[in-house]
Amino acid sequence: MADVHFVNRRFDPDVIGFHTIAKDMAAAVGYTATLSVDRGLAQLLRLRVAQLTPCSYCLILHTEAARDVGLAPEKIAHLPSWRESTMFREDEVAALAYTEALTLFDQAAFPTCHEELARFFDETAIAEIAAVVINMNVWTRLKLAQGAVPVTDDTTTADGSRS
Repeated sequence: MADVHFVNRRFDPDVIGFHTIAKDMAAAVGYTATLSVDRGLAQLLRLRVAQLTPCSYCLILHTEAARDVGLAPEKIAHLPSWRESTMFREDEVAALAYTEALTLFDQAAFPTCHEELARFFDETAIAEIAAVVINMNVWTRLKLAQGAVPVTDDTTTADGSRS
């Protein structure tokens, strides 16, 4: 992301200390945290939340982070069509379904998704997966609310100024 930076078009969340709370969560379950859950799986879940919201900041950051943890570019590109794919393991499919149900508030599907997740993961891993998804939902909504938009040196921001 060296040539891309973000401009907040709406408000500064630091006015009320929101970033401090979100950063504490990120330290515990964000993409640099140490978890028992496989790093590649956790990154797939983060990226899927970013796709569902959709958050430009998170899409750029977590696409790069997915590459950094060794996920194949084809798998990253194919993530939106995971239901139609054979590229994802059964545990990944269960975790992605859970991620979507939690992110999209699908109360009807959620109990089944949780049961399927429990086939592959213990209680600690399930809690970590839930925390990863919840943390990503906090960040995507924060970035959307503040109006974080990506700009490069050759683009103009929404207010007409050069970045």
